[in-house]
Amino acid sequence: MFSPTIKQLLAEKTDTFIIPVAKIAFVQANNPLYHAFLILTRVKYAKIPVLDQENHVVGLISLAMITATMMGTHEITSEPLNSLKVRDVMETNFDKINLSESTLESQLHLLIDNPFLPVVDNHDIFQGLLTRRKWIKAFNYITHNLEKEYKIIKK
Repeated sequence: MFSPTIKQLLAEKTDTFIIPVAKIAFVQANNPLYHAFLILTRVKYAKIPVLDQENHVVGLISLAMITATMMGTHEITSEPLNSLKVRDVMETNFDKINLSESTLESQLHLLIDNPFLPVVDNHDIFQGLLTRRKWIKAFNYITHNLEKEYKIIKK
């Protein structure tokens, strides 16, 4: 459990934890695979969210997943890019969070194994991403400001 002091300092930064959906590259589950390939190649992210028509996060897709489908036994072929949809290749077993239902501790534990977590609201609508990078920046803020705002006394 986080100490109340740490929680207070983190609370000062929680509004900067989430990257809003408007700033995130994503694809639709029904998009052709070549569309995801183009998006991932241009934005240079390792993995991006996949949404359905109602803006629910239904998966994650990476360039590695796409190139794995392009590997034949003796050659690389672009045919799967034209014949498959994103939903045919995407990862469907992934962690996501609802900020109103998760604790700071649970978020941090999930970010140990995930570079980002899709954030959804109470209707499971995609709201943005919580990233490990943002959490590390918050931790950096605490390490530099804890003793500026609090007197630390060893027990």
